[in-house]
Amino acid sequence: MKLTRRVKEILSWYESDNPGTKANLARILMEGKLGGTGRMVILPVDQGFEHGPARSFGPNPAAYDPHYLFELAIEAGLNAYAAPLGMIEAGAATYAGAIPTILKVNSSNSLSTTKDQAVTGTVGDALRLGCSAIGFTIYPGSEYQFEMMEELRELAEEAKAAGLAVVVWSYPRGPMLDKTGETALDIAAYAAHIAALSGAHIIKVKPPTAAISLDAAKKTYEKFPVENDPAKRIAHIVQACFNGRRLVVFSGGEARSNESLLDDVRAIHAGGGNGSIVGRNAFQRSKADALALLASIIEVYKTKL
Repeated sequence: MKLTRRVKEILSWYESDNPGTKANLARILMEGKLGGTGRMVILPVDQGFEHGPARSFGPNPAAYDPHYLFELAIEAGLNAYAAPLGMIEAGAATYAGAIPTILKVNSSNSLSTTKDQAVTGTVGDALRLGCSAIGFTIYPGSEYQFEMMEELRELAEEAKAAGLAVVVWSYPRGPMLDKTGETALDIAAYAAHIAALSGAHIIKVKPPTAAISLDAAKKTYEKFPVENDPAKRIAHIVQACFNGRRLVVFSGGEARSNESLLDDVRAIHAGGGNGSIVGRNAFQRSKADALALLASIIEVYKTKL
C-alpha cells in the first residue's frame, strides 16, 4: 500500500502515535473509492442497539443479516464499516481483511431513561476481530458525561498502546439542551473540540444548524460571527478540531431524501470536512438504491473545489 502525499500529511498531525496506530489510520484513509484523498465515507450500523431491530431494519429486511451490511460497505467502496461486537463477530471470518472495521465499544438503547451508554466491547475484542479502530460515544451535557469521558480516556489509552485508532461519536444531549441545542453551532463546535481534547483520531458529529444555544457564547458569536451558510458552519466545526489537524466526519441522521442528504454532503465538502458517516440513509434503502446514493456521495467528495 503506497501512501499518497495527502495521507502522509494527515498522519503527520498525530505526532504522539505509534506506527501501529498510524498504519491503521492509513488503512482507513487508503481504502475504497476515496482512498488516498483524505476524504471518507463510513457505514455505521449501531442503530439496532440504539433504536431496536424493527425500527432499524424493518424498512429493508435484508439488513437484519450482518453479512449484507459488510457486503454493502465493500461493494460501495467505502473506507470503513463500524458496528457493535456481535455484528462484527457475525462476519469476522468471511470478510477478514476485506474492509477496515471499527468496533463500537459502547452503546445505549431506547429502553433507558438516562443519557448514558454501557461499555459493550473491549480493545481485546477489537484486536481479536482484526479491527482498525474502536468507536466510542460521549454525550457532552449529560449527567453522566464525566464518567463517559473517563471511560473513553481509559479505552483510548489501551487502544493506542495496542496500535488501534480511536473514533469518537460526540453527541451533545442532557438537561441543559433541547433538540435545537443539540445541533446548535456553538454546541456542535464545543462537542467536536471536547472529542479532539479527549484524544480522538476521528471525530463524528452532527451537521450544525445556525442556532446559538449557550447564553455565555452568544456575545462571542456576535463579536466573531460565523456566516449563516452551511459550508461556513462546517468550516467552523473543522476549526474547532484543532484547526483541521484532526479528522472530522458528519452523520447522515434519520432517513431522508437523497437530495437533502447530498445538500449536506456538498456543504461538508465545501467546508473542509473529511467526510460522511452514513447509516440509516444507506442500509434502510434497497441495496441498489443504497449503492446509487453512496456513489453520489463519493462523487461529491471526489469533486475538486
